[in-house]
Amino acid sequence: MEGEIARAAPGGAPDALPQSVLFCCDHNAVRSPMAEGMMKRLYGTDCYVQSAGVKGDLEIDGFAIAVCHEIGVELSRHRARSFDDMRDWGDDLSSFDLVVALTPASQHRALDLTRASAINIEYWPILDPTGLGEGREARLESYRKTRDMILGRLLDRFGPPRGDWAPPR
Repeated sequence: MEGEIARAAPGGAPDALPQSVLFCCDHNAVRSPMAEGMMKRLYGTDCYVQSAGVKGDLEIDGFAIAVCHEIGVELSRHRARSFDDMRDWGDDLSSFDLVVALTPASQHRALDLTRASAINIEYWPILDPTGLGEGREARLESYRKTRDMILGRLLDRFGPPRGDWAPPR
């Protein structure tokens, strides 16, 4: 893997792993699927993990699939969904212990939808790699930076992997 994993400054033990986490972003096509896929690889069935977007109008991004494949995380079967899709399919946002918003719009929407619930919502500002870089390699490098930012946040927040998969460093 090129580059280093972005890490938060040391200074505290990771928080306990919640029973369920929802990652959200704008379209559920790049950042939140990356976070969902890596979280599942890192912590297996110890935590129920899903992702959603403010809108579910895009397909999974090919560059996101490619850079996650580089580290052994499968995203090609991901199907984008929105908060509205979740509601329509019977998923209750209040059933999640933690909602991690990766964009300002998703943070706003999550706060709005959980106003009457006692749900922890965290905002992790994660770089949007779409449209960055000229040419394939430069674009892939932008997506790798985003992937590594998310991976670093996951490890800092929830601790070392619990399964047999160890992310490359």
